[in-house]
Amino acid sequence: MEATIEVNDVHKRFGPIVALDGMSFTVKPGHVTGFVGPNGAGKSTTMRVILGLDAADEGSALIGGRPYRSLRHPLRHVGAHVDAAALQPSRSARNHLLWLAHSQGLTAERVDEVIEQAGLREAARRRAGGYSLGMRQRLGIAAALLGDPPVIILDEPFNGLDPEGIVWMRGFLAELAGQGRAVLVSSHLMSELQDTAAHLVVVGRGKVIADAGVAELLAAVSGDRVTLRTTAPSEAARVLEHEGATVAALGHDTLTVSGLAAERVAALLGARTVPFHEVAAHRATLEDAYLELTRDAAEFRAVSGQEARR
Repeated sequence: MEATIEVNDVHKRFGPIVALDGMSFTVKPGHVTGFVGPNGAGKSTTMRVILGLDAADEGSALIGGRPYRSLRHPLRHVGAHVDAAALQPSRSARNHLLWLAHSQGLTAERVDEVIEQAGLREAARRRAGGYSLGMRQRLGIAAALLGDPPVIILDEPFNGLDPEGIVWMRGFLAELAGQGRAVLVSSHLMSELQDTAAHLVVVGRGKVIADAGVAELLAAVSGDRVTLRTTAPSEAARVLEHEGATVAALGHDTLTVSGLAAERVAALLGARTVPFHEVAAHRATLEDAYLELTRDAAEFRAVSGQEARR
């Protein structure tokens, strides 16, 4: 089965609430696609439509060219972890997985394989109800892998993981993508996606705001800004503004410069013997890009002190 997720112009309402308003994107095999947006942006609803838990009012969501509900033995086509609490607490982790495996015609040997993959061997016979959130995340990952599917969907997989678990999750997601699977990961932790995802789908108010490679988004947000540290900020600003740059103060010895490359800034200051000790191209983070893109899409936004005083 082809490892793709295709969401095509999906609309969904819950009474008067518009949850999805023409959501469209494709998740391709071979890399991790981050799926991000403010609360209420439509991420969870989109995932539920993809997995056949909610029906779209209009449009379609396909896995390998087919709707989820048409798949026989769906765990062999798509593995999903969207709710860490979706387990029977009185069962051991292994018995929980055995029950899922039996429903899909899978073997006990496969159960033991995914237990090992998810790092649950030492805790597999403990009751799942006693698991920490991080352990429940690992159990959900194991369940998603049971059918060795070409498509993986994970909702907030980093939640509850300790630092060791986060490092493990990063490597694990990269391994899944490296195997040629399509991996869709929803997360609020931009720092983790920056180290993991190759592509990002940013959503807000039920539609796609941006659909691009992470490197492309970071380059767009970074722009041509340069950070300059100097003991003569006023003199440096005059020189650079004379050459057409836009200069703003970030601190008593730090300026941000737009409109000139870092090499040009250094050359101009050097030629006029203006002292400086750092000139560096601005490097935006994925969090910077996310905040820039979703500035007008957040349902709730804190007001800064400066805005409140206006």
